[in-house]
This record gives sequence, C-alpha cells and structure tokens, in this order.
Amino acid sequence: MSNKKDRINDLLTFINRGEKLKQIMRHSWLSNGRRESVAEHTWRMALMAIVLASELDKKVNLAHTLEIILVHDLPEIIAGDRAAWKARKADKHRLEKEGLQVLTKTLSPPTGKKIMSLWLEFEEDRSLEAHFAQALDKLEVLIQHNQANIKTWRKSEREFSLHYGDETCTYDKTLKSLKDLVRINTAEKIR
Repeated sequence: MSNKKDRINDLLTFINRGEKLKQIMRHSWLSNGRRESVAEHTWRMALMAIVLASELDKKVNLAHTLEIILVHDLPEIIAGDRAAWKARKADKHRLEKEGLQVLTKTLSPPTGKKIMSLWLEFEEDRSLEAHFAQALDKLEVLIQHNQANIKTWRKSEREFSLHYGDETCTYDKTLKSLKDLVRINTAEKIR
C-alpha cells in the first residue's frame, strides 16, 4: 500500500511541476493586452491540431500529435522560454534535455522515457506528427502575434514575422495556405 501511495505522490509532484508552464510568460501578447503563458500557447497548438488534422494531405495520428504538442515545451519549466525572433542559444537542446530529465525523475521509468521520446521526436522532427506539431508551433506564434496590439511588436520582429516558419509549412497545401493567409494578415498589421 505504501508503494502505491508513494507512486501517487510522485505523480502529483510531476503534475504540480507542470503548473509552472502557466507561470512562464512568453514574448507574445494576447488581444486584451495581457502577456501569454507557455501553457496558453500549447493549448492553442492542440486546438489547431484538432481542427486542422483532417484537412492535411497526409493522414496524421491526431492522438500522437497531441502527445507531442503537450510535452514539446515542458523543458522550459527548467530552461526558460526564448522569443522566436532572438538567436537560438547554442546549448538550447542540451539545457532543455537536462531540464526534462530533472522534471521526469519522479515518474516511472517507462513514463519518463515516453515523455523524453515524444520531446526528442519533436526536436529532431522524426515523424509526420512531429513535423505537423512544428508547423503548428510556428503558426500559433504568428497568429497570436497578429492578434496582439502592434505596439507590443519590436521593429526587428516585423520582417521576421513575415517569413518565420515558412519552411515548416511547405510540405502540405492546407498548412501552406494557412501560412500564406497569416503572412497577409501580418503584412496588413505592419502597414
């Protein structure tokens, strides 16, 4: 009985740590003027996956895509978030991997390995589902950016926002069309 109780306690520890994603604020702003949390970004990526999955040229496993989305930013609990338009840290992958190892320590080895595997699949773009999640990651940033007041944008973000994520959306007609529409919205916003 004690072992089961300890396991449940360990699971609750992990779940409680996950709350930190609600506290980590991104560079993105909401349409009401409040900064966006990492958890809100992840939530809308999941929503986008649900509504776009059936529109894709190639069938994706939606459940697997959602698993990838839900874990893709977990390492930021330890490693922090970095604005997309800023230069990527050379050791970002290592710092995030180490952070995820710390976070999953309280989980059973199979569960910890599954979360690490999902994160690595996203990071290394190993599957169609990971590629879809990467495209959604970029698109969600841009869509949110376009919904925010232009006063929240830095000058250096304007040109960046027109082309950010182009390469992740070209493999699918629906995603490319959505990216093109988002680009039009971005250009209108900048004007």
